[in-house]
Amino acid sequence: MQIEKSADNTKKINSIKYADSAKKLDNSSKIILALQEGNVMIKPEGYSMYPLFVPKRDMAVITKADIATLKRGDVVLYRRWDPSGILVLHRIVRMTKDGFYMAGDNQTHIEGPLQAEQIHGKLIEIIRNGKSISVENVIYRVLSFIWLCLRPVRRPISVAVAFIKKKVFH
Repeated sequence: MQIEKSADNTKKINSIKYADSAKKLDNSSKIILALQEGNVMIKPEGYSMYPLFVPKRDMAVITKADIATLKRGDVVLYRRWDPSGILVLHRIVRMTKDGFYMAGDNQTHIEGPLQAEQIHGKLIEIIRNGKSISVENVIYRVLSFIWLCLRPVRRPISVAVAFIKKKVFH
């Protein structure tokens, strides 16, 4: 893993793909430590946050999380308390006295409750094709709200879209 500092003092984390759980813990710890010093830029892998993040194309700018200001709909970076210890970037779908409940934008399964100690960062910006999109952008906020509200019916929507694509384009 490489950590580079950019002109705006954002640290860019390259290559967060892991070969084994020992490396996962080591690289995750490096990201968490870098967050203590300032914002961190990572390239999310996998499709759990699709369509917000397209793997190998989009970047996420993460800042240290202030637990007191987190709210439903925020995208946070947290460490799983399982043997993998990986860092995950998912959206808060619910908050209760028991903790935080998370789900990827491309998932229907809710993970939680997570404890505040597991949350290390909060998404503040998306870099897509070299263009910056703030999470404070009105269009981002409206689309995120709609997508969060659609969570219970995402699976049927995905199945219908796949069926239509198959019939129309194949």
